[in-house]
Amino acid sequence: MTLTTESDRSAGLLPRRDLLCRAGAGFGVLGLAGLLQSEGLLGREARAAGLGRRALTPLAAQQGHFPARARRVIWIFVNGGPSQVDTWDFKPGLVRRDGLSIKTFDPEFKNTTGFFRNSVGNLMASPFDFAARGECGKPISSIFPHLGSHVDKMAFVHSVYTESNNHSPALFMMNCGIPRMGLPCVGSWITYGLGSSSQDLPAFVVMSDPKGRGLPKGHAANWSAGFLPGVFQGTHLRPKGSPINNLVRPKQMTDLAQRNQLNLLRRLNQAAVSDQPAAGELASRIESFELAYRMQSAAPEALAIEREPGHVQALYGIGDKRCDHFARQCLVARRLVERGVRFVQLYSGGNENQRSWDGHADIQGNHTQFAGETDRPVAGLLADLQQRGLLEETLVVWCGEFGRLPVAQTGKKPGRDHNPHCLTAWMAGGGTRGGCSYGASDDVGFKAAENPVHINDLHATILHLLGIDHEELTYSYNGRDFRLTDIAGEVIHEVIA
Repeated sequence: MTLTTESDRSAGLLPRRDLLCRAGAGFGVLGLAGLLQSEGLLGREARAAGLGRRALTPLAAQQGHFPARARRVIWIFVNGGPSQVDTWDFKPGLVRRDGLSIKTFDPEFKNTTGFFRNSVGNLMASPFDFAARGECGKPISSIFPHLGSHVDKMAFVHSVYTESNNHSPALFMMNCGIPRMGLPCVGSWITYGLGSSSQDLPAFVVMSDPKGRGLPKGHAANWSAGFLPGVFQGTHLRPKGSPINNLVRPKQMTDLAQRNQLNLLRRLNQAAVSDQPAAGELASRIESFELAYRMQSAAPEALAIEREPGHVQALYGIGDKRCDHFARQCLVARRLVERGVRFVQLYSGGNENQRSWDGHADIQGNHTQFAGETDRPVAGLLADLQQRGLLEETLVVWCGEFGRLPVAQTGKKPGRDHNPHCLTAWMAGGGTRGGCSYGASDDVGFKAAENPVHINDLHATILHLLGIDHEELTYSYNGRDFRLTDIAGEVIHEVIA
């Protein structure tokens, strides 16, 4: 019999019985995980229990439920709520009714939709011209001269609706599937389900508005991992200064000294793993330390857009004062997904009304400005992904948190108020069917009228393209199974190629 002494423990020695117990149980779990994986049975229960590689390396690449069309996502989040009738959803009926009361179209209309209920004007046609673009002949607003050239790559969904007319809950709804904070966002769910293709960079990266206009309302809760392990939270790259804290090692710290520190931390943490009920969370913490160390070498190289040839930088609009800031972020996004980052989200627009796409006053000036900042960079991103052979497996998503009313919001210059009943989203690449439109708003763009699409349906479709069954991607928390699509969600098969 071998007795464990205090000197043994202090020396970090492992008693024979403990060694056999840990090794036997560990290899048994790994063997079980391998059998389940080979039989296609490593589903939600096994993932929730943290079996196999997931328990040891939380960001290890995972197999989906079926073959994926897309392997990565770039989400252009058009923060503030772009107007569908001034961008992608041309409405001849709105042109015909310009200047009339909305009650001529909807006699039962009551302003329970907008945010400024005492500033309701008449129906207002778009101040922008629309022209047919691409082989599909899609009418596109004049504010998108560059993106209009790519409509044959885009699958438009014109009948999306949401559940809140207020920015913060609407942002949470679009990002997390429920209009309140505290839930995991779509990027966290995807990286939880699929892990990372990169060992040296975060699986999920977020870039906020780069012109000093602030974070979106709700701030970091929009890219939170919620109750999922913290390793699945989005890594925010700051728009000014060093993008990540402590990315550069202190001058007095050598690589060997830092490696020794991390080795000691790993030994101390792993010594407690087998005795901790929350071993998965501790494994996530260990992995976050290791990832931060590896990022000190990998991240500066990935962010070094100056290494790109001049013609590539020009494609995105780098050097153009109007759009240079967003062009740089789009190029970074391409470099990140090229290096294995699973999910990248870029925010256009900051925290306040006219500092985002929230065009309450002067919709013409507001949308002209923000479209001008993003049109060329996003078009450059699509073109660059395609010419590198990346677009086929990269899903690009463009949308905001809600749409806008087809009536004028009264003021010195007419704007448009919030509209949760209808918004337009488009997707490109990643197995989507380019040049198609699904669903439709009513004759003036007020409400989703044909094939309404809830946010849960949009999320279910994104997950499906990534090879994930949205009903199987679950996580048990506080006695309940949660999922991104809650208890709803239908895949929009019509937009899938």
